[in-house]
This record gives sequence, structure tokens and C-alpha cells, in this order.
Amino acid sequence: MTASRPRVRRKRRGRGLLVGAAIAVAFLAGFGVGSALQDGRSGEGSQTIVRTLNPLPLAPAARETVTVTVRSP
Repeated sequence: MTASRPRVRRKRRGRGLLVGAAIAVAFLAGFGVGSALQDGRSGEGSQTIVRTLNPLPLAPAARETVTVTVRSP
């Protein structure tokens, strides 16, 4: 019997490069979309108003007692 050498897998390096390239493409696409959205906005003629709303007073609670009777079938 002759001892055979185990096969060396080289797919991992190619898969790593493919994943890295996909991440780079996704980053660049996101960067491009973000830049396009930021360039498309014009702040001219718009105004932001911040206002604090105070709560309205609550009506006084009812002073009478109510009894509810439920019959089960």
C-alpha cells in the first residue's frame, strides 16, 4: 500500500476573495446611493419648526360605583 497525500483545497481562497469583492461592491453602491440622495435635497425654502405640546387637563373621575354581572353559558 502506498500512502496518498491529502488533497489541498484551494476553494477557500477564491471564496474569500469573492466575499471580499461582494462586500466592497455593496459598500461602494451604498456610498453612491447616499451621495445621490444627499445631493438631490435642496434646503432652500424649507423651514423646521419645533414646538412643545402641553397636556390638556383631565376630567375628574366618576364617583359612582358600577357593578357588571356576567353569566357563563
